[in-house]
Amino acid sequence: MDLFDNIILHPVNLLSQDGEANYYGVVIAYEQTEFFFSALFDSIKWKQDEVVIAGQRIVARRKVAWYGDKPFKYTYSNTTKTALPWTAELLQLKKVIEKKSGETYNSCLLNLYHNGREGMAWHSDNEKDLKKNAAIASISLGAERKFSFKHKKTKKTVSLTLQNGSLLVMKGEIQTYWQHSLPPTQKTDKPRINLTFRSINDDAQS
Repeated sequence: MDLFDNIILHPVNLLSQDGEANYYGVVIAYEQTEFFFSALFDSIKWKQDEVVIAGQRIVARRKVAWYGDKPFKYTYSNTTKTALPWTAELLQLKKVIEKKSGETYNSCLLNLYHNGREGMAWHSDNEKDLKKNAAIASISLGAERKFSFKHKKTKKTVSLTLQNGSLLVMKGEIQTYWQHSLPPTQKTDKPRINLTFRSINDDAQS
């Protein structure tokens, strides 16, 4: 069965200005989402995320992992991660997503949310390690969750529900002008895995 048999032929840009957030809807068949969720849950080298705020190191409840073509360094929230080699499942997803989005990616940041109480605060993926304005492809597996965008100047917000097996591609100037978040919710106790395929600026790596 084709992983992307339910893909929307013309993805919808959710933003009216300053960048693109192209939502493809559900692109991975349900049986395949179950396979990938289980495989990633068991095989990925998950670690609790850590951030440094005002000089204090805070350990988040969610878990993260960082993979890539090379042992890329990626620094955010004053912590640095070194990419691990791709797993077979990550490479399979990467190949298909690149074909469907028309973009290329050399790394992937994964997040494991154990339940709805775990989320992500407002932020932009504009770290210096990333290629400026490059596409970030986000695949959701598991629990459906609300995902929101907020314009930095106008404060306009746009929200959608990221479905199990859905694809969202952020590109252009979106990280300059918008923030995004995954609000905590009491509506689900089910886990969710989010894969964000990215492009590290190899030339800037020390």
